[in-house]
Amino acid sequence: MISALRQDAADRRRAGKLIAVLADPVFEKDDPRVRPEAGDQLTRDARPSSSSEPAGLNAEVERAASETGVNRFLRLRFTRQEAEAITALAPTARRMSALDFSASRATLENPDLANYRILHFATHGLINSRHPELSGVVLSLVDEQGMPQDGFLRLHEIYNLKLNAETVVLSGCRAALGQEIKGEGLVGLTRGFMYAGAKRVMASLWSVEDRATAELMKRFYAGMLGQNQPAATALRAAQLQMSKDKRWTAPYYWAAFTLQGEWK
Repeated sequence: MISALRQDAADRRRAGKLIAVLADPVFEKDDPRVRPEAGDQLTRDARPSSSSEPAGLNAEVERAASETGVNRFLRLRFTRQEAEAITALAPTARRMSALDFSASRATLENPDLANYRILHFATHGLINSRHPELSGVVLSLVDEQGMPQDGFLRLHEIYNLKLNAETVVLSGCRAALGQEIKGEGLVGLTRGFMYAGAKRVMASLWSVEDRATAELMKRFYAGMLGQNQPAATALRAAQLQMSKDKRWTAPYYWAAFTLQGEWK
């Protein structure tokens, strides 16, 4: 697969912009960021009630979550600090930050995303080993008025993305895992993003702690963007730094993340 990735990369023009970050999505209608304006009451009254909302709009993400032992998508509060620290390292004209409701499928499916060399997702990832087709990335599941919207990027949809990214970072839980399928190999999010055009994918092997992950990502990008280090070098340096910090000495906090794909 590495050979195919290298051949594909050799045949395409390098993306002109540096980094796009999707972080801190809105998962629930009772999130404090959902603030319907009083002037919109008439419009809201004219909408169908929740009982008549399109059936199954987020049924797949609920099923995928329950099958992986997730009862509820909690807000990852430190992903916002993570996103702000990362984008601060890139020139304004060459970065994009999609937070809150903007961390959505619509943003991800915008063709402009193919202009970025690095895509960073700071959100929940689901790896469903029973039904790998229900693996995916969870983005905003409600809009600004708290109405449900499809925010679950399914595995087959990841395969169909048209990316031009050199690096995709999945700053979530167990995103590097997958299911071994005879004749296909390990099927999961990492492979999906590589098929979509990413040269390499950085993801975790187990459930990671929100605050520690934010700290690791700050150090990783400080090396990659601030010091122009290759991704593998920057990750190794960040992990070594974390291991020497008394707050994060245990490997649990920093060893989960691994790079797959092009190592150079």
